[in-house]
Amino acid sequence: MDATTFAALGEPTRLQIVELLRERPFAVGDIAEVLSIRQPQASKHLRVLREAGIVGVEAVARRRINHLRAEPFEQIDDWVDSFERLWEIRLDSLGTFLEGTP
Repeated sequence: MDATTFAALGEPTRLQIVELLRERPFAVGDIAEVLSIRQPQASKHLRVLREAGIVGVEAVARRRINHLRAEPFEQIDDWVDSFERLWEIRLDSLGTFLEGTP
């Protein structure tokens, strides 16, 4: 798991941008307007999200449209699943132990 992903998502405004992009792709100006921040701030946050591989961008005419990339979220899902499997094994072991105690 890449800590860069969590570092990028750990900042509240960037997390809000990710939540917004879950709905649909947005241009930077639209993101700034919806979140009530200045466009340079939105651009800076989007740059961090792009560098972390969380956001992709496409040029459409003169606009740059930002969208979420699936790969980082798939990696997070795999990472979380590994903990779920670990706890299932531990809880199964605990259950076996408790069944064997008087």
